[in-house]
Amino acid sequence: MLETSYLILFLTGLLGGGHCLGMCSGIVTALSLNLPAGRRRWPLMLAYNLGRVGSYVLIGALLGGLAEAGLSLLDFRPLQTGLYVVASVLMIALGLYLAGLSAAVTRIEHLGRPVWRHIQPRLGRLLPLRSAWQALLAGAAWGWIPCGLVYTASLSALATGSAVGGALCMLAFGAGTLPNLLAMGALADRLRMVMQKRPVRLMAGLAVIAMGVWQLWRVSVS
Repeated sequence: MLETSYLILFLTGLLGGGHCLGMCSGIVTALSLNLPAGRRRWPLMLAYNLGRVGSYVLIGALLGGLAEAGLSLLDFRPLQTGLYVVASVLMIALGLYLAGLSAAVTRIEHLGRPVWRHIQPRLGRLLPLRSAWQALLAGAAWGWIPCGLVYTASLSALATGSAVGGALCMLAFGAGTLPNLLAMGALADRLRMVMQKRPVRLMAGLAVIAMGVWQLWRVSVS
């Protein structure tokens, strides 16, 4: 099951670009506007995204390792199946949100706000970003922002029952988010306008819904 899940998570990150641009546009735009034009901005953009994806990998390793530690305490297979079902349902809800049909999935983002309240002040001290080290730390902090897209991928990481598997799941997801956020550093408002167009949102949302439905079907026949 996991071999194809990496591809699904990558595509989820890629197709969820509209949500990523909404959540991360502030820091990426600020990063772009406070930098000189040309090559000097790209090391900071890359450092920021390296920190962000690094946090995703850490989250995946922690969740997968937590599940791995509990393998000897209970029968993990039914729990694993249940987690895949919940992750698939959440993916469908995310697709509905991306398509502009329902905002229900955003309600789960409240779960991460207590953690974010402790991280946000530290992030503010790093702005404006002037060095790759600052950008790396800012990206690492931003990786913990409450986000339905990240929570969807995190459930899949938890379902692997392995620290390595969880880390790889979140690495695949994080890699999928990179094209949109790296492009935004160069295109900013133009890219955000394209991603917010109704046909683009609808197509991306329906594609994510289709992947969620397909995962549910795979679980049902496995």
